[in-house]
Amino acid sequence: MINDSIDHVSSYIEQRVTNAVAEVINSKIQLIKSSARAFRNFENYRIAILLHCGGLDMHPGRGI
Repeated sequence: MINDSIDHVSSYIEQRVTNAVAEVINSKIQLIKSSARAFRNFENYRIAILLHCGGLDMHPGRGI
């Protein structure tokens, strides 16, 4: 098992880079996707992803 992942481990040790940020963004998109039935078209879905992942809170009723 260690032999299968030795390249990944050595790459992390050398570069100290992970894909954690990409995993967090993907998780947020999956959360939005689970409520995608509320969107009428892809453009609205895309805008929701950009707003959510960009950290903007444009929800009516919440302080701006």
